[in-house]
Amino acid sequence: MDFLFVETIWLSIKLAVLTTAFLLVISVPISYFLVYSKIRFKSILHALISMPLVLPPSVLGFYLLIAFSPTNWLGEMMARYFNLHLAFSFAGILIGSIIYNLPFMVNALYNGLVSLPNSLRQASYTLGKSAMTTLFKVLLPNIKSAILTGICLTFAHTLGEFGIILMIGGNIQGQTRVASIAVYDEVQALNFEAANRYALFLFGLSFIILVMVHSINKNNSTWKNF
Repeated sequence: MDFLFVETIWLSIKLAVLTTAFLLVISVPISYFLVYSKIRFKSILHALISMPLVLPPSVLGFYLLIAFSPTNWLGEMMARYFNLHLAFSFAGILIGSIIYNLPFMVNALYNGLVSLPNSLRQASYTLGKSAMTTLFKVLLPNIKSAILTGICLTFAHTLGEFGIILMIGGNIQGQTRVASIAVYDEVQALNFEAANRYALFLFGLSFIILVMVHSINKNNSTWKNF
């Protein structure tokens, strides 16, 4: 197994792991807010979060590339104060991946929280528990299947990303050349044997993850163990 293949696969897994980890942290408060907040226009925020589900990746990638450009205020600020160049870098595709995969994690957690009977939260408050304690000690433990589904779907979808990564990161070996980009690159070079190796990896790992998702959700109620 050549070094180029291993490096590309490692970069793909690294991107998927980091994206999933960041989104798990970010999505918990967002999902809680969407379910239990009483403010108006909450549906607008939910629609904005879900936009990547219907928006072509190239469109989102185009606007992020402009934002990350050194000629733009965001790209200039990141470069000047943090020495961080987002365009055509791993940091850039990581941020793009987090934004693009946000609905996969948020919607999974949202559906899990919505499925819980409101009596669980009210009972916790009656016992004097705070909102934070209720979230982490009562609500989240009862939506384990939703959390695992969100993790699996986010990880798998990150592995298969192409358009947004190509727009933001290009095809730089060791920095932005993930497996999905490598498939396209090898086909362009008529190197079908190498393309097949990357494609088989993505196909096999994605299939395993989907089997895990279905196994997790099979006959599983999110709050039956409460």
